[in-house]
Amino acid sequence: MRALPRLMVAPNGARRGKADHPALPVTLPEIVETARACFEAGADGLHLHLRDAEGRHLLDAGAYREALEELRRAVPEMAVQVTTEAAGAYAPPAQRAVALGSGADLVSVALREMAAEQAEAPGFYAACAERGIAVQHILYEAADFDLLARLVPDGLRAAEGLQLIFVLGRYSDGQESDARDLGPFLDRLAAREAPADWALCAFGRAETDCLRAAHAAGGKLRVGFENSLWHADGRVARDNAERVRAVVEVCGLR
Repeated sequence: MRALPRLMVAPNGARRGKADHPALPVTLPEIVETARACFEAGADGLHLHLRDAEGRHLLDAGAYREALEELRRAVPEMAVQVTTEAAGAYAPPAQRAVALGSGADLVSVALREMAAEQAEAPGFYAACAERGIAVQHILYEAADFDLLARLVPDGLRAAEGLQLIFVLGRYSDGQESDARDLGPFLDRLAAREAPADWALCAFGRAETDCLRAAHAAGGKLRVGFENSLWHADGRVARDNAERVRAVVEVCGLR
């Protein structure tokens, strides 16, 4: 299965729009142009969220297939990970359908969302593995490792290269993450017998500091307007590519 990219950009997410930042990409052409700029700035992966005609969060396997085809033409060397985020609008059957039907080889899935239909989760994760789809499991706190143990089949959970993303903070107004919150995740990670392929995302003006801490601990990184519009000094970034360049420089990724 495909490994996680070193630096993934999440340029829009499910919640923000043009009112939050005029450079936040909403349409597919805007997302493609942002992907090109961010790849040139140093991102080797894109976390893909699509919107409908009204700018609302969209989960639709056909729409994601079309978007993936366009992105593969525009930035063929860039890994593209498809979201399955519910964002309060979708239930697990729709989320599973996008993961399995979009044609993506990388998808992100929140353990807490799959727990809503716990009996279906092991079969879903097994189906992804059979199709060569790498699932990055979203953990919002260290206790979510217990959900991982309940929902993901033993063989997949114990595999070397299990993909995880640790989320420092929450999607809420004024959220500011704290790099010290990485510690409990790393403690649970150290208890695994096999190494994991893990990344981190964070919110607000502390995003850069949190990503620097994750990089120092051997993790991969996710940056972008989904989680933060700000540089470490509190300035609002001009666009996603500027955030990518800032993190590349701070973490010495060139």
